[in-house]
Amino acid sequence: MAFLYLHTLIDQIPGLLPVKADMLKKSLGLFTVGDVISHYPYKYIDKSKVYGVNEINENVSFIQLSGIIEDIRIEGEGYKKRLVAEFEDQTGSIQLVWFQSIEWHKKRLISGKQYLVFGKPNKFGNKYSITHPEVKQILSDQEIELSGFQPIYTTSETMKKRGMDSQGMHKLITHCLQLLDSSEKMEYLPDTILKQNNLLSLPKAMEWIHSPKDQSQIIAAQYRIKFEEFFRIQFQLQQSLNYRKTKLKGYVFSKIDEYFDRFYKNHLPFELTNAQKRVLKDIRKDVLSGGQMNRLVQGDVGSGKTIVALMCMLMGIDNEFQACMMAPTEILAKQHFEGLSNLLAPLGLNVMLLTGSVPAKQKKVILNDLLHGQIDILIGTHALIEEPVVFKNLGIAVIDEQHRFGVAQRASLWKKNTYPPHILVMTATPIPRTLAMTLYGDLDYSVIDELPPGRKPIATKHVFFAKRNQLMAFLKEEIAKGFQVYIVYPLIAESEKMDLKNLEDGFQEALEEFPAPKYSVCMVHGKMKNADKNAEMQRFVSGEAQILVSTTVIEVGVNVPNATIMVIMNAERFGLSQLHQLRGRVGRGGDQSYCFLMTDYNLNLDGRKRMEIMTSTSDGFVIAEADLKMRGPGDISGTRQSGDIQLKLANISQDAPILQQAQQLSKKIVEEDPELQMEQFKPLKHFIEKLKKQSQRWGKIS
Repeated sequence: MAFLYLHTLIDQIPGLLPVKADMLKKSLGLFTVGDVISHYPYKYIDKSKVYGVNEINENVSFIQLSGIIEDIRIEGEGYKKRLVAEFEDQTGSIQLVWFQSIEWHKKRLISGKQYLVFGKPNKFGNKYSITHPEVKQILSDQEIELSGFQPIYTTSETMKKRGMDSQGMHKLITHCLQLLDSSEKMEYLPDTILKQNNLLSLPKAMEWIHSPKDQSQIIAAQYRIKFEEFFRIQFQLQQSLNYRKTKLKGYVFSKIDEYFDRFYKNHLPFELTNAQKRVLKDIRKDVLSGGQMNRLVQGDVGSGKTIVALMCMLMGIDNEFQACMMAPTEILAKQHFEGLSNLLAPLGLNVMLLTGSVPAKQKKVILNDLLHGQIDILIGTHALIEEPVVFKNLGIAVIDEQHRFGVAQRASLWKKNTYPPHILVMTATPIPRTLAMTLYGDLDYSVIDELPPGRKPIATKHVFFAKRNQLMAFLKEEIAKGFQVYIVYPLIAESEKMDLKNLEDGFQEALEEFPAPKYSVCMVHGKMKNADKNAEMQRFVSGEAQILVSTTVIEVGVNVPNATIMVIMNAERFGLSQLHQLRGRVGRGGDQSYCFLMTDYNLNLDGRKRMEIMTSTSDGFVIAEADLKMRGPGDISGTRQSGDIQLKLANISQDAPILQQAQQLSKKIVEEDPELQMEQFKPLKHFIEKLKKQSQRWGKIS
């Protein structure tokens, strides 16, 4: 008998025709036996009980009946031809109807015999009927074998035509489970842990998830599999965190000396918030520990992450190390360079900028000075990780908007030293705690949850396109006061499929509404050449242009304190977090700022809800949590690029308690036996080693 393994390709499943294997690959993305048995039901139909005809009502989606079939007849002609049978039990009667395979069904039905019937009731007028029911002849009520809960699987129309409907999928999955090698069914957690955590064994969970007898089995199986999905992620994160803290040595910044103290006492432009002070204490503790710091700092737009990063770099410079800051775009890198250069000018530190547009001659000088330790802080884009860039003694690296960099890019920066530098990762995208636990469980993370004093809340208003003229008049009033305006569109060019405001038409409308020479309008989008994009952006940053018409390329990093108005066209087309990021481009000075969310009247329920949330709160963490609940986790591996996070059944937003349980158990096991040397953890060690072979882990980087 041939045995199957989780990594066995579906082409090798006995009895599975090549044409069906191809459909599974193309329609459902199932390539291995492991993929097939992890194709879980999305719902179940209750076949655990027999109902009476009199219990049928509009709220019943499917029903199972037991009774007599009689008066079997063919009605109608041509395409209206159908097979009709009268079904009757002790409580009433109902018609059973077939439009396909009429002769075949007619031959297998015997008038006056008792049948078990299952199907979906349909109402026509005042009468119910069941179209194409499942029927099974039975001998008596006492001999009815109820099949429990029938699993329903996602399939495609093409698959259904080839016999791979939900029942076909269930048959294939059951076949694979029966042929699965016993070593692949092995439970890797000790019985004591299963009992302490009220968890089913994995083999039992897989059996119950696909063939449950009752609702309690479904609940127990789903819980274990959700736990399983979270545990796989959490255990590897906890192992990585433990390795970094116990085995990976880092530079010790023992001195808080001249540069940090002088800047803090004499040149800090504003009083630090309590949240900023708390994060600096976290960082100070890290760099004194003797281990390598790997800390994520989350902070809402405008919360002062850059000052924290600067003071962190000064800790390194006080200890005779170099520092660097890597930003995802040239615009953002230049802004950091200009801002930090101005702040550090009184200290006499050498701060340089390295981007792709730096001339070759100048770049050669920068690289030479960097190698010989004459540059204290190097700020740049991905150009920092290119081969020729060599530091004399890099002690700390700051990565801004880390999700914009690929993992391999961050790894290159991490390897610029013989010993790894301390890593400070910053993001202005608020991440709900449950998501952060999943994505960044191997990082220490801090939150800056206060805004600096003097920041005025951004007034956010939902405006319908019918009120456009009034809005344009308001914009002219604000421009007359010397302020600037962003107008953001969801599309670059007109789309036949989507009736949305588009950038090119919007730019022409803006030119007509704000004519030269009184006004100047510029445009930026992602398909422009970098040189053109930077030139247009610079016109707005310098104040030459009062209005910037843009796509979401200005979502992150653009800092123009004089810009006080953000207009977002077709705001319903943006997610909550994206709307919040766009809103964060204004309100960066001391003046009152505004965000206008422009939509049509005919919004769907989700669109209205997003507008209500945006106008009711400016708290990025509240918005991120709401966004997660509305959209679900989506492709969370896009946020953390350190390998795919496969959540097929678990939902980060809805299953937070299970996630926390998986994290707590992972921590406990790693603390008790980090190398998994104990006999009871040998199966777990084998399981984790197999996982690591399947996908390379980058958790130690960021």
